[in-house]
Amino acid sequence: MRRPKAPLVLLTASTQSQGAEFHDHSVSLSANYANAVAAAGGVPVIAPIVPSKPVVSALVARVDGVVLTGGDDIQTQLYQPGLTEDLKRRTSPPEPARDLFELLVIHEVLRQGKPLFAICRGLQLLNVALGGTLVVDIPTQRPGALNHRRMDMKDKIVHSVDIVPGSLLARLVGGVRLGVNSSHHQAVEKIAGLLKVTARSADGIVECLEMGPGFETQLPFLLAVQFHPERLAARHAAHRRLFEGFVRACSAGNS
Repeated sequence: MRRPKAPLVLLTASTQSQGAEFHDHSVSLSANYANAVAAAGGVPVIAPIVPSKPVVSALVARVDGVVLTGGDDIQTQLYQPGLTEDLKRRTSPPEPARDLFELLVIHEVLRQGKPLFAICRGLQLLNVALGGTLVVDIPTQRPGALNHRRMDMKDKIVHSVDIVPGSLLARLVGGVRLGVNSSHHQAVEKIAGLLKVTARSADGIVECLEMGPGFETQLPFLLAVQFHPERLAARHAAHRRLFEGFVRACSAGNS
């Protein structure tokens, strides 16, 4: 009897102005994402940044699921044009090719009905793609908030999140409270109508989005988290279970 194939999982990546080989424009991605997917039973494939509809359609068709990874800020023109100069200075240089590529990926994932796991920037871009907006800079616009940009502790638990009972996140982690890492300075503001919040930190910052009313049957799996479980999965079972649940959903689609 043939064993079922391990599901193929597409990982998006950041762009890099000068790569390691010839200092050409390149793609870059932490190995933690691929390691977490592989440990959960998936076969990770890193996506090229080719913002072409035919290419993206073919890529998504050939894989069993997609992970939208973390990285630098999304272009503010996509969700909040006309920012003050002060807020503009607080954003990272844009990656327009990546933004366009990942927007096309989201469109194809929805059209083709593939499992989607969105992490940090991935959560933010998903919300923007579906009509939501972002807090451009948490310290400036939410001065009473926790310090969410703990770059000194990227692979450590720094605060907890409260999870909505019965949500996908609650089922995967086996509870309604989860300790997370935190390395972002932006956050969800207006929530896209197709999504719902299923976790927040104590200061009210959105930490997880899932499919909202009327959207539940469109995808076999959709989980978007503001933290970085790929940096915690090797040592924390609850974070490992997020990847295991996602890979199970990918496996169901290729059986």
